Amino acid sequence: MAKNPRKFIILASAVILLLAAAIVLGFYFNHKETGSSGYLDFNFGNTKTPAMKLVKGERLDNRGCSGAGTVMFGTSPMDPKDVGMILPYGGMIGAHVTPIDHMYFSPFVFDSPRDTYEVRAMADGLITAISERTQNVDDTNNGSPKLAEYQIKFWYTCDFASYYDLITSLSPRLKTEFETHKQNGGYAMVSIKVKEGEVVGRIGGQTLDFAVYDYTKILPGFIVPEHYLGESWKIHVVSPFPYFKEPVRSQLLDLNPRQAEPREGKIDYDIDGKLVGTWFKVGNNGFGETGGVNPSPWRAHLSFVYDSIDQSALVISIGDYGGISAQFGVRGNAPDPATIDVSSGLHKYELTHLEYYRTTSGQMWDRMTVYTDIKARPQSHIQGVALVQMLDARKIKFEAIPGKTAEQVSSFTQKAILYER
Repeated sequence: MAKNPRKFIILASAVILLLAAAIVLGFYFNHKETGSSGYLDFNFGNTKTPAMKLVKGERLDNRGCSGAGTVMFGTSPMDPKDVGMILPYGGMIGAHVTPIDHMYFSPFVFDSPRDTYEVRAMADGLITAISERTQNVDDTNNGSPKLAEYQIKFWYTCDFASYYDLITSLSPRLKTEFETHKQNGGYAMVSIKVKEGEVVGRIGGQTLDFAVYDYTKILPGFIVPEHYLGESWKIHVVSPFPYFKEPVRSQLLDLNPRQAEPREGKIDYDIDGKLVGTWFKVGNNGFGETGGVNPSPWRAHLSFVYDSIDQSALVISIGDYGGISAQFGVRGNAPDPATIDVSSGLHKYELTHLEYYRTTSGQMWDRMTVYTDIKARPQSHIQGVALVQMLDARKIKFEAIPGKTAEQVSSFTQKAILYER
């Protein structure tokens, strides 16, 4: 090589150019796969977490998107006059053991026939995915057949997205596209441009699920985001209300019974070193990636949080309560799990159901009508007892014992379970 330095220089230059091209192409395909967010570095307070590629846990299906940032919505998913109530983020019921990451648009006539009400696009955008569900996914009849429901994923820019779910029928145009591109499992990757206000489907006899995502933002209250790789969209949920133009924003807020801030509700409650928040059975890998392997993954979930309507009411949501999932209030509504740490030792919560009432009249809430004075309180009857002890900042020992009171239980049994985060 020393005898021909010019040839060596040419060869070296070619190698450098090839390496540079490989790096550029690698960045391009990673960028294309994950959208404008690419690889994100998670840093929550003192918790430093390695970068996490967002395609795990969901198809980050923004191919064909354009632009960055957010947009404003000019149309409600359902006409406000067709909506009886909007339930905020953060509720828990049945298999929804962790705070729910979507809102519910409840039809004005809830038990209406299927396909009674129109569902519309909120803004100009691109539909990239449509999926069909023909089996129940819940705690009591998981896997049993049901009438078809549809989920639609919208992208407005390469950062900003939303989804609808439980739609009872698709518009003719979307139905044709779905059937053309449908794969095994009832999932279709599509590229359908829609205009604001366009009817994309219909709904009736059940709620419309709805959420908005900003992939440039990360919720701060999930201290171990790797635990959410199984449902990675959760960490990007944002309030939809600031993105609606008036008068739609005010109309939707008027349909929301939650008066506490944040009005959209909350799903991320973790405080490092405290009991409050969501926990997962040790070895479950958080939400995990158990598709098809574990038919009831929610059995491994546990949450110590607050009611989505009345933020002052404690809720313990248990994935495995004697073989079922269940949600409870707490007798005495104390102590606050945000105050419990390793130094607190063993604690016993007496479990009871919550009931909702109106503070102005004392009448029980029918859970169908919007009021601004709804409060939750624990009932007097004790359903069982939950024992919990923090072993370290991110591990707890937990046992739920149905049919017992705190006086009847002194310590854990061999059935106690370790949870982590």
